[in-house]
Amino acid sequence: MKRPLWIALLGVIAFVAILLARLPAAWILPARGAQWSCASIDGSLWSGGCSGLTVSNTPFGDLSWDLRPQRLFSARAAAHLTLAHGPAAADGDVEAGLGGRISARNLTADFPLDPRLVSALPANLHGRAHCDLARIELRRGVISELQGRIEVRNLEERSGSATALGSYVATFPGGSGDPVATLRDLDGPLALEGTLRLTPAPGFELEGVIAARRGAPPELVNSLRFLGSPDATGRRPFSLSGTF
Repeated sequence: MKRPLWIALLGVIAFVAILLARLPAAWILPARGAQWSCASIDGSLWSGGCSGLTVSNTPFGDLSWDLRPQRLFSARAAAHLTLAHGPAAADGDVEAGLGGRISARNLTADFPLDPRLVSALPANLHGRAHCDLARIELRRGVISELQGRIEVRNLEERSGSATALGSYVATFPGGSGDPVATLRDLDGPLALEGTLRLTPAPGFELEGVIAARRGAPPELVNSLRFLGSPDATGRRPFSLSGTF
């Protein structure tokens, strides 16, 4: 092949490489979907962001991403995602593969316990959650693996006047089988110890022992009496299960 043709071919390859590397995200990604929209899409396809993200008419803030193109060779889409400047904040490495499998590593998140953000929550419960997860894996929308710590702070029940319920932490050690966490209180009117199991339904099974601390609101003390008689230490056993 003649030298000028080689130069032209290399020029075309370089142009395509530069185009792909700098391909504007707005050329490829729509600013609006069936349940979501972006005020604007900025940056490139590989490193860009969606400003003013709204999902189901609820504002979430600004979402930015840095794709990992090398993972495409193993039929997986991977990116570092950051959500900021909204009611929720999150940061972590997310990967999606075939068969509806999604996993995340080094995931941190802070968000209010609001039914508009988490539809499975009862409307009368409010507070704030913090997640620090080394790994979480979902298969077809069901959590199959979970390792890390989830805290719920300043939980309140607001069906009438606001009743403080305290703060709690669930610690998932990881491993095979259904994700199981140890659960305990951090502070507040209730002393609690138990276990939380996430089931494939998807759902949960919660059991443990609970007691009211001195100075607990009378409505809490009265509600615990429905659990039966306390043991010698004043604790009552409880169990609860449900599906999402």
